[in-house]
Amino acid sequence: MASIESYVDHLVQVILYDGRIIVGKLKGYDPRTNLILADSVEREYSTDQGVEMIPLGLYMIKGDNVALVAELDEEKDSTIDYTEVKAEPLGEIHH
Repeated sequence: MASIESYVDHLVQVILYDGRIIVGKLKGYDPRTNLILADSVEREYSTDQGVEMIPLGLYMIKGDNVALVAELDEEKDSTIDYTEVKAEPLGEIHH
């Protein structure tokens, strides 16, 4: 859990076991990987249209829903035109 501490106040991408992708600033976490994200959005991918950004604002994610937490490079991420990105949505992740 010590490594997630370095992500606080940084932009992170969280992949949930149900396949949803949430992006936001990590504001807090606990030992059970419960997360608090600020200014968060859900990125909804589609094969026939660009990525839909669904604003969530301040958002709490229960730790047992978290499959992956990764820091995003804000500078690189801001250069991507997500309206042009087409991709299969993630399916449910089984562990």
